[in-house]
Amino acid sequence: MSRLVSTPDECVMLVKALPHRSSNYFETVCCAGVGSDLKWRRLYPVAFRVLDDAKQFRRWDRISYRFTSPSDDQRWESQKVDPESIKVLGGIPSAERSRIARLLTRDCQKHAESFGESLTLVRPANIGFSWKRKSDAALDRERQKHGELTAQLSAFQKQVQPLDPCPYTFRFAWTDGSGTARRHTCDDWETSTAFFRRRSALSSEIEALQSLQATYEHDYASKGIRFALGTHKRRQEQWLLVGVLRVDESDQTELAL
Repeated sequence: MSRLVSTPDECVMLVKALPHRSSNYFETVCCAGVGSDLKWRRLYPVAFRVLDDAKQFRRWDRISYRFTSPSDDQRWESQKVDPESIKVLGGIPSAERSRIARLLTRDCQKHAESFGESLTLVRPANIGFSWKRKSDAALDRERQKHGELTAQLSAFQKQVQPLDPCPYTFRFAWTDGSGTARRHTCDDWETSTAFFRRRSALSSEIEALQSLQATYEHDYASKGIRFALGTHKRRQEQWLLVGVLRVDESDQTELAL
């Protein structure tokens, strides 16, 4: 098939990683989901905040879209998406979420690699959630860059505000299904969004951080959790933590952050 041929597809969205700065696409978000064939799709680049409101999907939404095969990414799950073709078809029921998560779950990264996968779900144990505040200089650099990108939006019809960077880097220490201890920086956008929401609702930043810690280490750990892991585009031996999913082992409703 020619890489220039546009192909229709559908998937259920599971992952929205943190926005990354891109001179070509404003801010790109690496998104990933699963098709009706229970195979992964990696959708990139998605300038998510520039999308029309009706196209801004949520985790567990089923979407349709058109894509071409990327010329610069040989991972078989990867698709170059036409953002104008995205349609949100609606969310899926909780029982279907649990079924999908169960069928996509591997013991560890090596288990996923044995299937030729560069995306996977893993059930973590012994979860430890921690945070480190970014320096003022680092935050100023992020704000400046996002401000410059927003000023370049004259090519887009939709105007958006510069992204407010999260002041913390979040990390997880955990154990995979093979018993191997792991440490990952969290690249899940919803984790940062949850911090901002809790900071607004609670009286201090430390309360918001402690609330997140309790959610991940206790609530999620006891009720059901998956880590979504994906390989780095240029260093495919490196696995990144790109999503934290609350999934019941039964058919109960996903806990909202």
